[in-house]
Amino acid sequence: MQKKIVTLIGRTNVGKSTLFNKLIGKRKAITEDIPGVTRDRVYDKVEWQGKEFILSDTGGLDISNKEMMNNEIKNQVSKSLTEASLILFVVDAKEGLNPQDEEIANVIRKYKKPVIIVANKVDNNQISPDIYDFYQMGFDSLMIISAEQSKGLGDLLDKIVEKLNLDLDEEKPDDDQTRIAIIGKPNAGKSSLVNLLLKDERMIVTDIAGTTRDSVDSYWKYNDKDYILVDTAGLRKKNKIKDSLEYYSVQRTLDAVDSSDVCLFLIDATVGVSEQDTKIAGYAHNNKKAIIIAVNKRDLVEKNTNTMMEMEKKIRNTLAFIPYAPIVFMSVKTSRGISSLLETIEIVDNNYSQRIKTGVLNDIITDAILQNSPPTDKGKRLKIFYMTQVSVRPPIFNLYVNTKELMHFSYLRYIENQIRENYKFVGVPFTINVKSRSEK
Repeated sequence: MQKKIVTLIGRTNVGKSTLFNKLIGKRKAITEDIPGVTRDRVYDKVEWQGKEFILSDTGGLDISNKEMMNNEIKNQVSKSLTEASLILFVVDAKEGLNPQDEEIANVIRKYKKPVIIVANKVDNNQISPDIYDFYQMGFDSLMIISAEQSKGLGDLLDKIVEKLNLDLDEEKPDDDQTRIAIIGKPNAGKSSLVNLLLKDERMIVTDIAGTTRDSVDSYWKYNDKDYILVDTAGLRKKNKIKDSLEYYSVQRTLDAVDSSDVCLFLIDATVGVSEQDTKIAGYAHNNKKAIIIAVNKRDLVEKNTNTMMEMEKKIRNTLAFIPYAPIVFMSVKTSRGISSLLETIEIVDNNYSQRIKTGVLNDIITDAILQNSPPTDKGKRLKIFYMTQVSVRPPIFNLYVNTKELMHFSYLRYIENQIRENYKFVGVPFTINVKSRSEK
């Protein structure tokens, strides 16, 4: 069953992102004392008393501001209010009722959704009588909290669960969702791809590098399989990271890779693979994530008979450390190659869970030894006893030998290649741990 969505809304700097982080139990939304830090809708699950809902953080609203980015934020907020089952209208209890709050209240009323006014920043036990002025906006539920000090959050969550009327039997946790982190340099087309797959302008897309600051989760279903798409901030060279806000954006991107199953690595076809691209891909590879290389903007590249072959050869040479990663050429703008990308995502996700039976695995090892004998050192030969797969996502194998110091990296690579010849493991790195037979 689709989980109900609770949307945070309010003007800038009332503490929405701090409250979001407290309720989901981790630092996900970026919190800085700068107006307009949150731009896209940010989603995550909240569990309370065995019941779950989706919490959405939105950009701070400034109704009178006509700038382009503010208009984009308004558009995102509008979409979030449309999909919401409940609205948390966050206000600043220290400042009291503000004319901008009343403007936002007028917007909220149009959606005819249940609303809880959340009076934030009550950082001591003294509650001003002026706090009840918020009732003038016409909403009958008022909760008084301090997100920073975690005061009143339990009561707020109780009220949310009551308003949503959640049924414990209906709200089952979804543990089989595949997380796909979309990574790459700024302006490679990450947010545009997410919007295309969702068939919704969920991500703010502009020509301004660095538009996406948070790592943004979007729930996506394809062929009856549940996925979470994570749009990440583009990673830049360290000397171009100028302020703390961008530093935290980079950290969110690395965290998104850490928590993902599959990394969709976007490359701009008009630019090619840069040094920074290799570092991004290297981070995913070192963390044993399944990887797909998606070359976007193919429609902008002048074509001749060998254009794609030459481009693929260059990519393979530069990213030689991930030969297992499939390459898909596509254009988000024209949708060309998207069906191939979707098919590849399914294949790679299935491969990430692939398990080889021990008997079959050892048949492969026996054949490999017959074709190419294990190495020797000072008259002592490496002897391989058996191999077994101990885990999936990522696949990990234990290879038991007489003396592990006799294993040369080139022979270990040979064994890996023999496994891949029989079981393709397209898009998937795997680990072979060499152990002496006496090791547990």
